[in-house]
Amino acid sequence: MQLSTRTLRLGTPKQQAIFAMLSVQPGRLVTVDDLVDELWDGRPPRSAVANVRTYAANLRRTFEARPAGQGAIVRQHNGYRLDVDPERVDLFRFELERNAGREAVTGGHLDRARGLLERALARWRGPMLAGVPLGPVLTSRTAAFEEERLLTVELLADVHLRSGRDDLAISLLREVVVRHPLREPAYVLLMRALYERGDNAEALAAYDEIRATLTTELGVGPGGNLEELRRSIVTAMSRPASAGAAAGVRVTARDRSVAVGAGVAVGTASAQPGRINPVDHLPRAVTDFVGREDVVLRLLAETRRVEKRVPAVHIIDGMAGSGKTTLAVHIAQRLSRRYPDAALFIDLCGHGDKNLIEPAAALFTLLRQLGVPADRVPVEFDDRVELWRQELARRRSVVVLDNAASSEQIMPLLPAEPTTVVLVTSRRRLTHPDAGPSRTLPVMGPQESVDLLRLTVGRDRVEAEPDAAAEVVRRCGYLPLAIRLAGARLAHRRGWRLADLAEQMAGDAPVLHHLAQEESTVTGAFAASYEPLPPPTRRVFRFLGLYPGSRFGVPAVAALTGLTIAEAGAALDDLVDRNLVEDLDSTRYRLHDLMRQYSIELCSRTDSANDRRLGLARLFDFTLEVALKVADLLEPGVIRSQVTHVPSGQAELVEAVGEPTAEWLEVERADLVTMVLAARESQFYQHCWQLARALWRFCYIRGYFEDIILTHRQGLEAAEAVGDTDALALMNNYLASAYVRTGNKQGALDHLTRSVDLSRNSRDVLNPARYRANLAAVYWWSGHLAESVKLGFECLQDYKVYGDIGGSILLPNLGLALTAMGRYEEALRIHRLHLAWARTNSDEFHTLNALSHIGAVRLRMGDVPQAIRILMASLALRDRTGHRYAEAEVRNDLGIAYRGLGRLVEAQQEHELARRLAIGSGERHVEAAALNELGRTLLAQGRGGEACEVHQEALRLATRISHPYEQGRALAGLAECFARADPAEARRHWERALAIFRRMGVPERFEAERRLAELASTTVVSGP
Repeated sequence: MQLSTRTLRLGTPKQQAIFAMLSVQPGRLVTVDDLVDELWDGRPPRSAVANVRTYAANLRRTFEARPAGQGAIVRQHNGYRLDVDPERVDLFRFELERNAGREAVTGGHLDRARGLLERALARWRGPMLAGVPLGPVLTSRTAAFEEERLLTVELLADVHLRSGRDDLAISLLREVVVRHPLREPAYVLLMRALYERGDNAEALAAYDEIRATLTTELGVGPGGNLEELRRSIVTAMSRPASAGAAAGVRVTARDRSVAVGAGVAVGTASAQPGRINPVDHLPRAVTDFVGREDVVLRLLAETRRVEKRVPAVHIIDGMAGSGKTTLAVHIAQRLSRRYPDAALFIDLCGHGDKNLIEPAAALFTLLRQLGVPADRVPVEFDDRVELWRQELARRRSVVVLDNAASSEQIMPLLPAEPTTVVLVTSRRRLTHPDAGPSRTLPVMGPQESVDLLRLTVGRDRVEAEPDAAAEVVRRCGYLPLAIRLAGARLAHRRGWRLADLAEQMAGDAPVLHHLAQEESTVTGAFAASYEPLPPPTRRVFRFLGLYPGSRFGVPAVAALTGLTIAEAGAALDDLVDRNLVEDLDSTRYRLHDLMRQYSIELCSRTDSANDRRLGLARLFDFTLEVALKVADLLEPGVIRSQVTHVPSGQAELVEAVGEPTAEWLEVERADLVTMVLAARESQFYQHCWQLARALWRFCYIRGYFEDIILTHRQGLEAAEAVGDTDALALMNNYLASAYVRTGNKQGALDHLTRSVDLSRNSRDVLNPARYRANLAAVYWWSGHLAESVKLGFECLQDYKVYGDIGGSILLPNLGLALTAMGRYEEALRIHRLHLAWARTNSDEFHTLNALSHIGAVRLRMGDVPQAIRILMASLALRDRTGHRYAEAEVRNDLGIAYRGLGRLVEAQQEHELARRLAIGSGERHVEAAALNELGRTLLAQGRGGEACEVHQEALRLATRISHPYEQGRALAGLAECFARADPAEARRHWERALAIFRRMGVPERFEAERRLAELASTTVVSGP
């Protein structure tokens, strides 16, 4: 609906659905019951009516903020009405223009009709109500209006034909038949247009296409109009004098009246709720894809058969080099028009155990491909799966899961709703009842193989020597990769005949003999491409097998081989030309996994162990130097005090990377993690732990906690192998950071304790201080408040030793622990010291952090107005500087303050925002706190049932992450909810909460004792 030039933000998906219900029937009353049925489709929660009224009230406020005359949502009796002129809704303006266009066609005014119909179709900017959850009413409306759109397209195509504009008609109709391959009226018009343009063969090919689809899908033949048109075209072709007969075949009104389904989006493009930005992460297309027609048709037909009921999942297995990935990408591209919102691709590395992509990591990558920010990806695996399925449910997507290792690996990656097609490739035959049977991809047939060779070397050369071409593909074992490689070799030698290549493959060269065998077939084909290389390029190819990651750039190859940038680039260009290396995007390259195996075999046979080790040393040196440059930007001063690395003299290569940024690490992250693992396995222990440390800050701020755990575990093993005590302490410390964020408090405590123990005799002062300060924080997070405070004060006794660490780590951690224990005056003094340190050092981050902590203490001391002013100042400083650290906690405290003033609606909003921020940053302990405060605010609003549900959710989360304080507060909240309805249940919850509070020594124990006493005094005990 056109409201203004600005976008209206319609809020949650359910609010968008309510707006959609009102928009598709403007001016009409939509009852609350109708809205409940649409939102929950027969399974409404108890709070459904209240929720609908809340959603509607939010929408009304949104419209009230707009200028007068731009529409309003009116509450009327037991429902709501969108008070707006229907002509301002694109849907109804489309209908008006379409009807006027039909009348113009009937009156013979083709130019006017064309203008009206084109204007009507231009109002469609994508699928109707894209991203809005559709219930029964909206589903039927979108289906009906999509049918009207298709009828309008066909009418416009007919107008183009009558006006002699064949090409315009063909363009329109091609799009329709691709998206709706069973639509016979569109094929009738397409055949007419092709014939009138003179493309007789294409017209008959269109007939063959619809006939094959109807036979496969429905088991029926083409309708009478199609058959009549085909006969007319065939007759006209055989008797040129009757060429006009086909062109004169009449397209009846019935031909234009087949039902379809979708609709016109309501509102401007910028105002549409839930609009999806299409993404495409498929590899570069294979432009000369040939053959496999039966497999392609079967998979496309199977997709169409099930896509309205369940997700279409196709598993393709086969031997290495059989073209599984090429086929999957080809089918994905064929489906992309029908699934336009997302095309995703991930290599699961299932060909070996070393680099196997675990489902959790795969989900992270796929969600990032969809555009989900890293800080929104949940830490918990089950939550990550749920978010993945929710995001897919909002889109029509095609996903390629390449190189799967097992059904267990892919099952968490499969969608739940019928909006997605998944194509899985694997070297193994995978079976799982939910994914369907695996399809084994055989080698190509003889004719398909010759067709592939023809595309590789040229039609003229193959047709000149058909027998030699057949012999070449036979010697290749009809394996697509071997055929491509053999053909590429020939294509670069224009003086060779096919017979020359066939003769060589039949000669005494052992590599050519291997082409006729199973696994050796590909090895032989690779060798045939490798042997012609000049010696320097051969060496580059062999050393590529040593590269630990999956993708490599020119600087990395130069480091690995000891070449200059120019020499490495030239060698890679040569290898790309000979199909030995795949060019991904002109800056990064990769080896096919089988090619990598061949390269490794060659290198182990040809190059000495010392040469191979020198190559890896140069690569690890180069990688570490680039990673350290980025780390210097993220944590200046700190990283160089912990990682001492002498430059290896590869400045030219480091400079060739460009100015290193965090985004460089983002692109290279997967390979860098693999590099850490490879460094430990290759016994480059110093590089292993140093690279892990260099990656820490980036992984921490981006939420890649699994990567921190993986790399720092490897770093621990490497440090142990060389007996480096300082490195061991570092690895334990930073491994603990990831355990804290992922809820493994005991693991964090164990590793930090180990760091402190290892550094007792260290000559270094700063790092041991950092470990002890971090240990105090873990004590606090784990509920060991007395230990945290004790350690904090011990550290303060030697404040000069701690220096900046004392101001930046020790003081805030100690103040937080004191606040939790209710020692507010002491906490306030500590946080003021932190604020003074921050201002002295002009550190805005610590200034805003200290302000938020002071505001929290003031709030708990009862000075609510002052607390609000300080908390708002902290938020303002965050807005100015862009630092978002701990914003969730500040928002939660602000909600507590608003609740204290009776501003319950604002309090609820702050708690809900705090929860969203906590989920986004992965801070589950803060999420639990926000849930508990939200529950208390809901109870204050008289919404006891909802409050109980929220506290139960908080209890589950706090229990899962072993957070005793929030467990106790959740139990106390539940006790408050049960206080009137079930005193016995309230008493049980208070007793459990009191046990936790007493153990921790927090002030909440006094409230728990008081409430238990009240319950005891009001309980009536009946005598005999």
